[in-house]
Amino acid sequence: MSSIMFSAALKRFVECLESELVEDFLEVLLWFMKIAFMADGDFRRNIKDFTAKYMFRSVDGSITVAAVFDDDHLEVMEEEIPNPHITVIFKDSKALMNYLLTPKPDVLGSMLRQEVTLDGNLNYLYKFAFMAKRLQLMATGNA
Repeated sequence: MSSIMFSAALKRFVECLESELVEDFLEVLLWFMKIAFMADGDFRRNIKDFTAKYMFRSVDGSITVAAVFDDDHLEVMEEEIPNPHITVIFKDSKALMNYLLTPKPDVLGSMLRQEVTLDGNLNYLYKFAFMAKRLQLMATGNA
């Protein structure tokens, strides 16, 4: 893994975090996460012996992304996958971004505001939110 690829991914992720246009947030997050797993052994420990299938979809169907973690690897697909451990259906990318990157994700509040709908084991979502928050801290130099 070259430091140039990691730097490019980091720059794109920071731009996405700072932008009001967050349509690409999920794709950029997963792309940066995948590169961070390859480049950073400390971050990779988050997925050691971890197996999980995540399905992310927007309410309007314009975004469909799956993330499959399988012991030290992350595969990202822009398609439905069978039997995910958790499915996250979000109102829009901004709602998902706000949920994942908030210091204390408020599942109930997000559901009551109808910003996020969940189906599956919430523990998987908490783990994902932890990894996303860790990436944010790494990207902003606060890790």
